[in-house]
Amino acid sequence: MPSHRLVPIIFTCAALMLAIAVAQPPGPPPMRRHTSTTAQPLRLVPATQSTRGQSLHRERVEGELRILESNGIPEHRVGAFPNRGNPHSIEFQRYHFEIPANPKAADEVTSLHSGAGLYGPPNRPFGVARNGVLFDPGTAEYWQGNREADWNYEAIGGAVPLGLDVNMAHVQPNGAYHYHGLPTSYLRSLGLSQEQHSPQVGWAADGFPIYALFGYEDPMDPNSPIVELTSSFQLKSGSRPDGRAGPGGKYDGAFVRDYEYVAESGTLDECNGRYCVTPEFPDGTYAYFLTSQWPVVPRNFRGTPVNLRGPGGGPPGGGPPPRR
Repeated sequence: MPSHRLVPIIFTCAALMLAIAVAQPPGPPPMRRHTSTTAQPLRLVPATQSTRGQSLHRERVEGELRILESNGIPEHRVGAFPNRGNPHSIEFQRYHFEIPANPKAADEVTSLHSGAGLYGPPNRPFGVARNGVLFDPGTAEYWQGNREADWNYEAIGGAVPLGLDVNMAHVQPNGAYHYHGLPTSYLRSLGLSQEQHSPQVGWAADGFPIYALFGYEDPMDPNSPIVELTSSFQLKSGSRPDGRAGPGGKYDGAFVRDYEYVAESGTLDECNGRYCVTPEFPDGTYAYFLTSQWPVVPRNFRGTPVNLRGPGGGPPGGGPPPRR
């Protein structure tokens, strides 16, 4: 073929490819096709690294709203990122969250493991630690990459290595460091002890407070003994459906759906919370508790949650980092 005919052909092909690309609807990148069906022990990355820059966070109440602002940087040491299971680096965020200052229980609980639209993330964050870091326990990992089948991998189940550090945290593609489980370094910095009621560790997206592990044995009596509060979720018995219906294998904690709520089998309800008095709320409140057993970070809301996920992993509109 004469060389003078190559240019128009190349331009024609390029124009055709551009037209096809423009015609395609926007969407997320293809889901990774995981096939593991067995929970594995977590291999946590040691928290030996200092973060770049200072942690900035503040909260205030304006009318009916509690305003939480932060740059998403923790005050404690973190694991090395990127790492083998997590290819992202920690970056500053511009968080500006507005949650109810006077939350109320809703008629029905809301699961954070619910769809967020065709191209949205499969799960929503649960809340914000008082150091400005998100509690975001869900994952975007599905068996065979099939979100519709809803076999969502559990981050702390270990079936899919996610590069978590010892704070049960890793990094989103946008650089947001976030907790999937117990943030051990943060809890240590707060002086968490089995000898006293937990300090408040954060705020849930519905406005209710979050605590960790330890509370009063009698929910309404601050003079009662301190006990470790326990989840009412348990692993299902038997095996998962297989074939087209599911991945098969024993219910062992690899997937979120491996667990079920068994009322009153622990001291907490299906939202991993209870009505109680706390040092910060001596007149009583509904409060969530992080637990040592699944779900660790609650997976249901007692109130009506706001959306903590928006462009860039933060709220719609974002905002400037807070100043001291």
